[in-house]
Amino acid sequence: MKRLLLILLLCLGTVPVFAQQDTGTAANEIGETDGILDIPFVDLMIREPQSNQEVALSIQLLLLLTLLSLAPSFLILMTSFLRVSIVLDFIKRALSLQQVPPASLLMGIALFLTLFIMWPVFDQIYTESFKPFADGEIGMEEMYTKAEGPIRYFMYSQLKDHPDNIELFMTMRGLPRPETFADVPTYIVIPAFVLNELTIAFKIGILLYIPFIIIDMVVASVLMSMGMIMLPPVMISMPFKLILFVLVDGWSLLTRQLVMSFM
Repeated sequence: MKRLLLILLLCLGTVPVFAQQDTGTAANEIGETDGILDIPFVDLMIREPQSNQEVALSIQLLLLLTLLSLAPSFLILMTSFLRVSIVLDFIKRALSLQQVPPASLLMGIALFLTLFIMWPVFDQIYTESFKPFADGEIGMEEMYTKAEGPIRYFMYSQLKDHPDNIELFMTMRGLPRPETFADVPTYIVIPAFVLNELTIAFKIGILLYIPFIIIDMVVASVLMSMGMIMLPPVMISMPFKLILFVLVDGWSLLTRQLVMSFM
């Protein structure tokens, strides 16, 4: 045992020596290759702008970063994503489901349904706006104008049967009555479209709730008549809701009606 401890102490005592030797060797190697290895130096400097052009460029970069951070909000508010996501959440609550399907899965389904519904609009924006701009045929302002047109037309197609929301925001802003849709500013169209989508989504949600509420009422009445007051009605009604939803092919029917509501 004493010999083993002596060997361990000798080994521990020699570690710093070897470490110092390795450090010196590494330092010598670095010194020898000092003229060969070039490490880049990054210098970030803050200085006063020399002209108004530099100030304008800084503001444009700031606005661009802001738009990139708000891009998910644009996707939600200016496309079909808002209505689809709300309806899918309604059907989950109507079926009394807590964790299945998960919220992330529903958002993924809503995203791909949005891509399916909005694909003609996105394709038109790419063909008429982004591609000519990338080829150098048009400028930035013309690209923005041509990209704004298809989105405005899509929102108008959902608002033309319900122009009350446009009238509401035009009145609150104090703007004159528009003769055509081209006279309605974009900052009026977007909130009007959002309110319209919320209204339609809630109407669809009410229609989805009605058959499942009837099942809940029937199950609750049967349980009360049997004196089983302590048994939660949701535990009994949920299987019947799922059976009804599967028998009518609920997911296909719901998807079809959602897509057709935008046509």
